[in-house]
Amino acid sequence: MSGHGRSTADNGASVTFTLDGEQVQGYAGESILQTSIRLKQPIPHLCYCEGQRSDGNCRSCMVEINDEKALSPACRRQPTEGMQVHTRSSRARNAQRGVIELLLSEVAHPAQAGELSYWAKELNANAEKFPPRQTFPAADLSHPAINVSLDNCIQCGRCLQACREEQVNDVIGWAGRGAATQISFDLNQSLATSSCVACGECVQACPTTALDLKSHAQSASTIQPRNSANNAVDSVCPYCGVGCLVRYRVEDNKIVSVEGRNGATNHGRLCVKGRFGFDYLNHPQRLLRPLIRRNDAKKSAALPENPDDYRRAFREASWEEALEYAASGLRTLRDSKGGHSLAGFGSAKGSNEEAYLFQKLIRTGLGTNNVDHCTRLCHASSVAALLEGVGSGAVSNPVADVRDADVIVVIGANPDSNHPVAASFMKNAAKAGKTLIVMDPRRIPMARHSRYFLQFLPDSDVALLNALIHTIIDEQLYDQDFIARRTEGFDELRQSSLAFSPEAMAPLCGIAATRIREVARCYATANNAMIFWGMGISQHVHGTDNARCLITLAMITGQIGRPGTGLHPLRGQNNVQGASDAGLIPMMLPDYQRVDNNAARTRFEQLWDCKLPPDPGLTVVEIMHGARAGTINGLYIMGENPAMSDPNLNETRAALASLDHLVVQDLFMTETAAYADVILPASGFAEKTGTFTNTDRRVQLGRQAVEPPGEARQDLWIIQQLAHRLGLNWPEMQTEDVYAEMHSAMPSLSGISWRRLLTEDSVTYPCATEQQPGEAVLFRDSFPTATGRARLVPAPLRYADERPDAHYPWVLLTGRQLEHWHTGSMTRRSAVLDALEPRAWVALSPDDLASLGIAAGDQVRLQSRRGEITTATRIDSGLLPGQVFMPFGFVEAAINLLTNDALDPDGKIAEVKYCAVKVTAV
Repeated sequence: MSGHGRSTADNGASVTFTLDGEQVQGYAGESILQTSIRLKQPIPHLCYCEGQRSDGNCRSCMVEINDEKALSPACRRQPTEGMQVHTRSSRARNAQRGVIELLLSEVAHPAQAGELSYWAKELNANAEKFPPRQTFPAADLSHPAINVSLDNCIQCGRCLQACREEQVNDVIGWAGRGAATQISFDLNQSLATSSCVACGECVQACPTTALDLKSHAQSASTIQPRNSANNAVDSVCPYCGVGCLVRYRVEDNKIVSVEGRNGATNHGRLCVKGRFGFDYLNHPQRLLRPLIRRNDAKKSAALPENPDDYRRAFREASWEEALEYAASGLRTLRDSKGGHSLAGFGSAKGSNEEAYLFQKLIRTGLGTNNVDHCTRLCHASSVAALLEGVGSGAVSNPVADVRDADVIVVIGANPDSNHPVAASFMKNAAKAGKTLIVMDPRRIPMARHSRYFLQFLPDSDVALLNALIHTIIDEQLYDQDFIARRTEGFDELRQSSLAFSPEAMAPLCGIAATRIREVARCYATANNAMIFWGMGISQHVHGTDNARCLITLAMITGQIGRPGTGLHPLRGQNNVQGASDAGLIPMMLPDYQRVDNNAARTRFEQLWDCKLPPDPGLTVVEIMHGARAGTINGLYIMGENPAMSDPNLNETRAALASLDHLVVQDLFMTETAAYADVILPASGFAEKTGTFTNTDRRVQLGRQAVEPPGEARQDLWIIQQLAHRLGLNWPEMQTEDVYAEMHSAMPSLSGISWRRLLTEDSVTYPCATEQQPGEAVLFRDSFPTATGRARLVPAPLRYADERPDAHYPWVLLTGRQLEHWHTGSMTRRSAVLDALEPRAWVALSPDDLASLGIAAGDQVRLQSRRGEITTATRIDSGLLPGQVFMPFGFVEAAINLLTNDALDPDGKIAEVKYCAVKVTAV
């Protein structure tokens, strides 16, 4: 009945025993209770929660076993061969009922106590058998999302395990003694003022309503466990690349709550965004009808002062008029100026099918390879280095492989904020004794769990990583056999590494040489070591060099091709991997076939029955530069928001305003939509069915839970309607039809049919046949390069495009925050998420706040060579003096007004992680 996490059964060796007179099979490591749940014959239970340790606190699962005098708790007892178990005998039932009746006397609202109420009804328990408790703790209703009603708490400990042992957030504990014992948050604080990150794991684990969502309908919690499947739709989380499996609970065409679903990606866990960031779908700002810019509404580079008052600039139109207006503008430019004057931005928030059809439309309907998406602002440099080094841009091992690693390296990533569920697995591994190494210019929360934390100076990534490489080579810690069999270029690498001794690099990166050597030895001598990195590595002009160094570290130590090893650039958005796989990038057709490869291009020309342009197209920032220069005249944007996400926003917004024709397909009047000529109202994540590929290379099925509002339409329908008006003779295709075409065009999906996804929900690629589970670990025997060997590429010491000076003496670091996502178009329209983080902020070190003569909460002005913003301050002791950190999702203080659009020469990714700024108190 719990369904909270993964089963502890290993489905290996089995035993046969009798359960209530029926011969059943139990698996090794599985308790009697787990067997009963698996067989859908659950024994009453309250303190047990699947995926947690069985402590046997409540004794509501007592069963009778033949030839044993005492009853036994089913959650703590494993079956043995021939055992005869009775769960419904009068003796067992009396014991179960007695426990439930005692617990009913301990709660204030027996009829509204979730699973306790459910089992009371099932056992016909008498709620008045024992004298009721006289005093109860006061309710804590301070939190925007979670109510704390300890008058319904039965002290089962499930919430504590969920918080401390699963999510490893360490907020919930015990307070008091004897009858005064109760759960507490931090040092007995209210939930709102505690360090709670609102993942909701405690609520999902709670068997009563002591911890409950404010949005839960009372009727749902009084008659059944909250995670039952009634009115439920199984799908996938729409936010980060972890791709958690979720279950939407739906009432009256609205999602009322979200639960984590058991799956390899999340084991039932969610974060605050996955749990609470769903109600943006019903926000009053949803676009409900197509809009066309009024003839007298001239575009300006400046954003409208009141973006909600869009009717001054736009008028409503029918779908027929809007589609024809959108297509005719693109068609006119294509026919008069050529396909090179047009471009398209797809979205990593859309499905694989949408990405595939979108890039096909741009290439076949507009005649250009100028098609890209947010991977260009995410991991483009990582992919460039991986393709160069190992022949594949995909991650080599899934996140879950941390369980098999001895050493885990996290560099340039903040998983607690960006990939919280993946972070929980890393923290689980650290608690289990694995060595966690964290490297970052900012002391991030993950550092608390690390054995080694290297807080290197910003822009010194290459210096630090090369010093690690130097140590491994200098001390002969490398894997000679692996290097000889599976790599090339080691001699050149050895020579280049001579200049990067830890002693020489220590002043550059701010880490002591002895510490660098110690960490290098730790990584190199591990049996299995795994590297995770994020955009702190990739979003630099030397991002490709940063990734080259990480690849080199894995290759020279042989830490690749086995469980618990490898290279994992943590994907940002939920489908950035899938959108790239589907060809939503300017130099690659689907499955990373280069557009300038004649054989690959011919294959797709035959499949699509058209001629394709042979030259690689422009990337995101290059397209904006082209618009500013007048060489890009028309743009079709589906679900992206470059007016917030791109660097150097003043130039980006001026570029958008200069376009002759801009088509925007989105849910809201985003900052980008304000520059559009025509806006097409689209479908939100839970309003569509499609596949999404997560950071582990898992192709996962997202199912439609609700209908789009008003006249909003499915994105696939919109793309196809535009295709028809651009002269393409496409047949009408549903989601499964588009996937079938992808399946035929992309060898990586060979063994993953639509029918299989309907059954299994989640399958890892590459997968050759329907019978195979998919290859979780890549590169076991060779690499997909021309020689089958990995290429070791030395990385020279390069610096940021712009460094601090007397005029701009501070370093600006940018990133995401836990509660909001990307440009905030979804999360800032989610009531809970916006209540948790309603305003923009910038973080400074305590020393810097003091030097400015201000306190946390005071306003500062940040200025760079490109723009300025004013915002409130926060104190962050994890920053070094001279550094400021700010997330980029707040339009009222858009940090990308300041960031630099200088590009990495290989990945064409902008240096948004580093620029020079001036900070002054307001």
